[in-house]
Amino acid sequence: MFRFNSVLKLESVFLDSQKPLTLIPMKLAVVGATGLVGTEILEVLQEHQFPYTELLLVASARSKGKEITYNGEKYLVMDLEEGVAAKPDIAIFSAGGSTSLEWAPKFAAVGTIVIDNSSAWRMDPSKKLVVPEINAKEIGPEDKIIANPNCSTIQMVLALEPLRQRYGIKRIVVSTYQSVTGTGKAAVDQMMAEREGKTPEMVYPHKIDLNVLPHIDVFQANGYTKEEMKMINETKKIFSDESIQVTATTVRIPTMGGHSEAINVEFKEDFDLAEVRSLLENAPGIIVQDDPTNFIYPMPITSHKKDEVFVGRLRRDESQPNTLNMWVVADNLRKGAATNAVQIAEYLLENKLT
Repeated sequence: MFRFNSVLKLESVFLDSQKPLTLIPMKLAVVGATGLVGTEILEVLQEHQFPYTELLLVASARSKGKEITYNGEKYLVMDLEEGVAAKPDIAIFSAGGSTSLEWAPKFAAVGTIVIDNSSAWRMDPSKKLVVPEINAKEIGPEDKIIANPNCSTIQMVLALEPLRQRYGIKRIVVSTYQSVTGTGKAAVDQMMAEREGKTPEMVYPHKIDLNVLPHIDVFQANGYTKEEMKMINETKKIFSDESIQVTATTVRIPTMGGHSEAINVEFKEDFDLAEVRSLLENAPGIIVQDDPTNFIYPMPITSHKKDEVFVGRLRRDESQPNTLNMWVVADNLRKGAATNAVQIAEYLLENKLT
């Protein structure tokens, strides 16, 4: 992989390992480029030095023509019809479920591989639900729409995967403490206005600042919220194991750095805490912060703008056998959305699936 001077149009290129001097064109679209996650995707692409020869910034019709300066260049935002007509090789979507349901198939129809951040395709049995460190190998050349899991699901399954491989999992009980950024810019604006003593436009039916809301997404007939059911259903799909029992309570808190989760996991086999720490320390994408005597444990404020998932407060559940308590934190706009999507795109390139 090479990067040229950023003032050149061919800012970055992908090197074909079979033909050492052949440059492969890579046309990349970011759909929903003006939103919170879209902005984060652009940051991650730059930090990862993702190889593209042409970058298309796509958003809704109301944002068409908006100028965005990115990586030293100016881009005009195009609408979705223009994005499809440009026939990008990969399109990373972060534009909401209804937009994805309508437009992802249109991009796929012209040969684009869509990596979608919404909930639109996650539980579609014909679509792969991918956390690259866990199941990227399931992606094949036939996959034109690939689903990015829910942010709270991603950090949980990544932290559990090395332990699942070693001990097997029977049951997961998870309570989340999720950043307002997960709702979007309007919720952040509500919280900040409340913090400044102003009267905001209300995204939630209650005040966000100095409050805790056990309410993320809409309530379902069974009393759970949609967010809670996402964690339950997506976990089983990613692990390809319907036998794992999962229950969740998801809570919105007035923070902006990332999501936190208290996870209680019952394994099929007993475990050794030292081995648990070793497994986590050697797993890709995980950083262990577990030194409570020195007040070292994961927090949203220190996970902000980090790609990794942070794990700590590792301790045996003394109320029943084979059960571990753990505290897991990650930046929901990073590994929970943008970073995971970019990693999927990187996997596509590395394995010549575009």
